[in-house]
Amino acid sequence: MEKNVGASSSIRRSIQKKREEINLSDFSLTESSYFAPGKTLPLIIKPSIAGVNLANWAENNKEYINKELTKHGAILFRNFTIDSADKFEGFARSVAADGELFDEYGDLPRETPGAKVYGSTPYPADKAILFHNESSHTHRWPMKIMFHCVTVAGEGGATPILDCRKTYQTLNPAIIQRMTDKKLMYVRNFIKGLDVSWQQFFMTSNKELVEDYCRKADIAFEWKGEDHLTTRQICQAVSKHPVTGEMLFFNQIQLHHVSCLDPDMRASMLSMFREEDLPRNVYYGDGTPIEDSVVAEISELYDQQAVRFQWQAGDVIILDNMMVAHARDPFAGSRKILVAMAEVVTQRSLVA
Repeated sequence: MEKNVGASSSIRRSIQKKREEINLSDFSLTESSYFAPGKTLPLIIKPSIAGVNLANWAENNKEYINKELTKHGAILFRNFTIDSADKFEGFARSVAADGELFDEYGDLPRETPGAKVYGSTPYPADKAILFHNESSHTHRWPMKIMFHCVTVAGEGGATPILDCRKTYQTLNPAIIQRMTDKKLMYVRNFIKGLDVSWQQFFMTSNKELVEDYCRKADIAFEWKGEDHLTTRQICQAVSKHPVTGEMLFFNQIQLHHVSCLDPDMRASMLSMFREEDLPRNVYYGDGTPIEDSVVAEISELYDQQAVRFQWQAGDVIILDNMMVAHARDPFAGSRKILVAMAEVVTQRSLVA
């Protein structure tokens, strides 16, 4: 049987024309929903037809994404074809205000050398990573943080999220007032073999460059021996969102406070170090200890307000990093989550 070449060419041209006519800003290409009625964290966006390129669609709908992100705090993109680090990076760039990603982050390993995508925190799988707003313990942080699920854990491994507006509104007012007035002091002891090294964190082995960085960032520093660096930085516990003006409980108290360590781990660490020499800890800004009871009250509220969902391979979630805190549940089996960050702001810029 002979093929009808002319007809085939005509069909191909017609299909190509249809593709060219697709308006990537057309909301009919996607549909939005929630995990449950009235539960608006996160907003879920899925393609309504096959083949929607998420990076291209996001680039053409940046205003819509920003509006919904400001409203909800988190958007989960599901069932799009994001199946590589390159595609994830392309999406992350498409939602960044200037198309640029933050690539000076020393607390996470890079996915590949030179890339602006990171692997998730290398932390024991059987332990939880507690709630935190990324980099809120430093002088600068990303407004947007994106996660991409490459491999779903065999068991567990959710990334719980938390609305920091709601936490601010419902936490004991006395705690809010005390932390607003005093702020927080984060203390880090970079000790060889424990946590990340100072060389990794500051991305240099030149002590003079580290010292210069600390001075510019208002970080107090002290060298204790040849390779032991202690830093102290005063940061906010409460902040105002730069776009909406809403008040937020914005910090890393739970991730740093000694009382949040597992009891056995806490006992082990304190048997080796004085409390002020622990790899990480957080105090009130005047250097006085934050009471364990205060941290317990905060943690109880977090447990009540946490939103959990199970990852699906290919999922991408974008968080307003000031509005929404995140954590990680323990897991079993292989799990791979990639991270990208964008739109860095500083404490000084918010105060100015």
